[in-house]
Amino acid sequence: MKDFTNILRTHNLKATPQRLAILEIIFFHRHINIDKLYDEVKQKFDSISLATIYKNINAMTKNMLLQEIKLPNEKSVYEMIKEEHSHLLCNKCGEVIDIQVETKDITKDIEKKYDFTISQSDVVLSGTCKKCH
Repeated sequence: MKDFTNILRTHNLKATPQRLAILEIIFFHRHINIDKLYDEVKQKFDSISLATIYKNINAMTKNMLLQEIKLPNEKSVYEMIKEEHSHLLCNKCGEVIDIQVETKDITKDIEKKYDFTISQSDVVLSGTCKKCH
């Protein structure tokens, strides 16, 4: 089990019970949308509001602890920030899978061709996972 209290403090955030619960749930699921996160946190803290979930997610995203992954035709999901990676999205079951893809050559070509400086690239490839074939 991760030391979420220390992780929050390292990112200059107070280790509130709600934040600890949010991190535990995100860590367990790896990728989760706000609605599912809210449902699970509400089981532990029945008086918590959706606004409180958003406020904490925004604070953790701003402090570089969480990352929002924007999925095509789906709600965004959140994950704990880790090494740079891309994602596969199953169009049938909605599973999001981390993958390692080297994007440096692609971004260099685009920067050169369009005279554009890329500061971040989020790659989500959609298709069907092996469980749904």
